[in-house]
Amino acid sequence: MSTQTDTRKKVTVRRLAEMKQTQEKIACLTAYDASFAQLLENSGVDIVLVGDSLGMVIQGEETTLPVSVDDMLYHTQSVAKGLNNALLNTGMPF
Repeated sequence: MSTQTDTRKKVTVRRLAEMKQTQEKIACLTAYDASFAQLLENSGVDIVLVGDSLGMVIQGEETTLPVSVDDMLYHTQSVAKGLNNALLNTGMPF
């Protein structure tokens, strides 16, 4: 989805270990859709998280309890479309 030419290294678990070893700062933010994921990607975020907090943020629920695995899968697939280099991390719902 990104049209920006990106010369950054793809963020992998190995790359994160290197960053930790050299005390390089690691940025991790949350996204729930492709457009916001692309904004984070273009801003240089290293890790993009899809969390079950989408229950409250996106679905308007009082808690994260109603969030299903299918909800997490849908939002993870959407976020993945906006990423090229950032590591995508998805949490399991409660």
